[in-house]
Amino acid sequence: MKRTLINELKENKETKIAGFIEKIRDTKYMIFVILKDKTGSIQISIDKEKNSDICKELENIIAGSVIEFEGKMVKSEYVKQGGKEFLPEKIKILSKAEASPLEDNANIDTRLDYRWLDLRSDKNQLMLNVQSALVEGMREFCYKSDFTEIHTPKLIGAASESGSEVFEVKYFGKKAYLAQSPQFYKQMALASGLEKVFEVAPAFRAENSNTNRHTTEFTSFDIEFAYIDSYEDVMDFEEDLLIAGLTKVKEKYGEKIKEVFGKEVIIPKKPFPRVKLQDLYKELETRYGYNIPTEDVGDMNAESEALAYKYAMEEYKHEFIFITDFAKTKRAFYHMRKEDVPQGYDLIWRGTEITTGAQREHRYETLKKQCDEKGLTKDVEFYLRFFKYGCPPHGGFAIGIDRLNMLLLGLSIKEEMFIFRGPNRLEP
Repeated sequence: MKRTLINELKENKETKIAGFIEKIRDTKYMIFVILKDKTGSIQISIDKEKNSDICKELENIIAGSVIEFEGKMVKSEYVKQGGKEFLPEKIKILSKAEASPLEDNANIDTRLDYRWLDLRSDKNQLMLNVQSALVEGMREFCYKSDFTEIHTPKLIGAASESGSEVFEVKYFGKKAYLAQSPQFYKQMALASGLEKVFEVAPAFRAENSNTNRHTTEFTSFDIEFAYIDSYEDVMDFEEDLLIAGLTKVKEKYGEKIKEVFGKEVIIPKKPFPRVKLQDLYKELETRYGYNIPTEDVGDMNAESEALAYKYAMEEYKHEFIFITDFAKTKRAFYHMRKEDVPQGYDLIWRGTEITTGAQREHRYETLKKQCDEKGLTKDVEFYLRFFKYGCPPHGGFAIGIDRLNMLLLGLSIKEEMFIFRGPNRLEP
């Protein structure tokens, strides 16, 4: 007999179910077990007189154990678990559990020590399913838009994007690095003629940051596509991509998210507001008395991101806002420039930056000059070669999936990630 999931049970049909024991209650005449699988839970009602053999098997069995039952599901008006209960005829102990070391009110670091136990909660199961739906919707949109999914190396011979904030690893007597992003290889794919590519993969940042949104390893959803006219085309595509992802989430889990997390899944309207950085500075000063610190002039920081969201909601009634026209000193060397202004943007959602995107510089001589300016030419010689033999105009962006889901559900990055990696955490 094949296993049946709890949400697929049919009344009075001989069935086999299996899952974790969520609760077990022993009364004078009955034993009640709440059994849970990935689709839900059901009460197992065991009559001690009729099922003494099953009761004997359950001796010393506690919550967390994995059990298999054979029997029938019946309707019962007396059962709170959806008016259904399971009457077992056979039992098989698949795995005995010890008492859980994780208390209900444990702090986040203790929960992370026992992450596999922490993830058993309904809330965390929903969280991971929401993240999966978000990626599913975005991935589907890319396929429908004729993109090719690629898989780029994470061990690289030169530091990507800059010479800092990379993890160095030993590589057969040489130095190698964990990739900060697939940026160089996305562009190589376009130089090879693929035209439209995307990747969903890990990225690594050696940032000694301990905040509610930073992590040393995260999952990045990267996009790059060719034959664009400007970075406006990149922003247009990102709008559609996010709408597709959020629509998928709302369709599958919108009501459940509202119930469990108290958050509304809002499908944004196009176009998203677009504001130049200097104009934003003026608005933040006029409206909120905020002046950007000297060290952040030409860029944004956490406080200005939060205020930009407040401004977007007040002025445009919109949760998203694109910020453009950053200083060239604050942007990567491969961003195209016009009149010395990088042709790129940051996208702010719910007070946090979720994307840096741009039109890339595809002309070899100009790109080399910008590399020289940043002192990176020797480090990225292999990258420059991609542009020597012709490359179409192109642009792209990356979205941190974990940060996106964190903002969607109102969590910290430690809570949201399947397994968190930070400066002080390498386990489990």
